[in-house]
Amino acid sequence: MTSHIETLVQQLDGKAEQSYDARAELIWIGADAIPAVIDGLPSLGGFGQLTAIEVFEEVGDPRCGPALIGLLDSDNPTVREWAAIALASLKIDGAVEPVRRAYRACLERATPPDWSEPEGIRWALTELGARAPVVPPLTTRLRASSADDAPGWPSTHFTEIINDLADHAQVILYSQFWEVNAGRTYGVSGPDLGWELDWTAPWEHLVEESRTWSLLEASEAPAGSNIFVAPTWIDRTDMYPER
Repeated sequence: MTSHIETLVQQLDGKAEQSYDARAELIWIGADAIPAVIDGLPSLGGFGQLTAIEVFEEVGDPRCGPALIGLLDSDNPTVREWAAIALASLKIDGAVEPVRRAYRACLERATPPDWSEPEGIRWALTELGARAPVVPPLTTRLRASSADDAPGWPSTHFTEIINDLADHAQVILYSQFWEVNAGRTYGVSGPDLGWELDWTAPWEHLVEESRTWSLLEASEAPAGSNIFVAPTWIDRTDMYPER
């Protein structure tokens, strides 16, 4: 006979409202629901598994660790990404090597590094202490000049940051812009240049291409004392990690 908790787990794959209600009740039940969610994972589709990951994160029970590690091999890239992020958020013991393997698998699939999955996995590796982003000295100093809660660097320094990163062989993937007004932070549209890099090119070429495009972006970007820029960049080791 199917228990109430098992029924809720299957409802995670249901329509939006049903899934949301099941998610909320499972979170309310807490740790007692986790074994059933783990057992039910293989029978869930991608949407249900993503919702189950949310339950794991909200409940915070480390028993979900092996199940999350298993999801790193999912056929669904979003499931793989969310599983890696959850492993890092929950600080699951033994997660580093499986997440590293998941990132290498991304590279082997030739997934562009600015896509969501590799970006999420890089974040997870950073949170797990297995990746140290390269932040050059000038970029570090300019960041320190901002308030601790600022959403990035002052946009007035964008050109300096671009050149500092490129001079240290970093490839900028994209940049986001934020406006801080009356204590609130709002996203601001930046230039829509639609640039893409050829990831088969040599690293040095990628560095200079991203510099060129980013400088063009900076010339058209929103500016002001309350505008901040948050570039996302990668190092050569993110494309060619040591095994």
